Amino acid sequence: MPDPVLDHRALGRATLERQLLLQRSEVSAGQAIEHLVGMQAQSPLAPYVGLWSRLDHFDPDDLARAVVERRAARAALMRATIHLVSAADCLALSPLTQPVLARAFSGQEFARNLAGLDLADVVVAARGLLSEEPLTRGELGARLSERWPDRDAESMAFAVTYMLPLVQVPPRGVWGSDGGARWATMDSWLGGGEPPPALSREEVITRYLTAFGPATVADARTWSGFTGVAEVLERLRHRLRTFRDEQGRELFDLPDAPRPDPETPAPVRLLPEYDNLLLSHDDRTRVIAEEDRRRVFGRGAVLVDGYVRGAWKVERESGSEPALVVEPFAVLAPQDAVSLLDEAEQLLSFVTGGQGQPDVKILPLGA
Repeated sequence: MPDPVLDHRALGRATLERQLLLQRSEVSAGQAIEHLVGMQAQSPLAPYVGLWSRLDHFDPDDLARAVVERRAARAALMRATIHLVSAADCLALSPLTQPVLARAFSGQEFARNLAGLDLADVVVAARGLLSEEPLTRGELGARLSERWPDRDAESMAFAVTYMLPLVQVPPRGVWGSDGGARWATMDSWLGGGEPPPALSREEVITRYLTAFGPATVADARTWSGFTGVAEVLERLRHRLRTFRDEQGRELFDLPDAPRPDPETPAPVRLLPEYDNLLLSHDDRTRVIAEEDRRRVFGRGAVLVDGYVRGAWKVERESGSEPALVVEPFAVLAPQDAVSLLDEAEQLLSFVTGGQGQPDVKILPLGA
């Protein structure tokens, strides 16, 4: 029998359900982060907005305490980008993602600046420094320059943050706090107890399907940065169900994973900048049109009926109350416009701690 075909709307509804975006979930922040296999977090406070959009009664202090108490951590993992993950996932994922980071570094100008230098020696020296105390990249580069004065300090510091398992420590990523990125070794910051069981690539890709499926080989590769994804899915094939998309590409999924009716209502949601929903597939048209991807880069995304239909940002002008400004990409139905206004007012209240009068500005189309 041929594989059933899932159109982009069916794929979108399935992914929204697994991303906790069809209805807000009652799970805890920690449970949500593990279910989602982490949240993209190069914008330090984006995970808080992402969880606010996904969870009922989300308290940002719960997540902040997890970061401070080292139950959650910020680290470069999938795609060599910063993610906020549970401490257990951080330690378990790092052995698999470290080759992704090393490969990403090898193509950078920083690597070319260090040609001929034994980077293993640099990493050993940096491990000792960062095990003693967290350092910024600038501080780390200055310390390394004491041993290698003829080498570019910034390039050495960047090499270490790609080639050594590290975490960014608080107050970075703590709600209500501010601070630059200071790095510590992952084992010194999160170690001390029984290490979590090592994850196999099969386990990680299965968790990806749980949170992002159904997905093609290219989708799973885009999310993870892993090589050999086709072989991993082939080994898993006997445990999976397969579909086809409208272009005839093979989709893999867990047999019992939710695949809601494509006509299931999808509420208005405001996602933070760089939300994983928009970055974790090779073909992202299940939730965003190709021409709109660049329009939300560096800004939050507005989901209407399960698709990105606008961008948002909070503007803070001197002497004025913060305002949440929405740029629609399409004409909104009256009820969607009402829902968007309500959601935006609630988000602005969340971001500002309920201080001041919510000021939401929805710009005219094409403004």
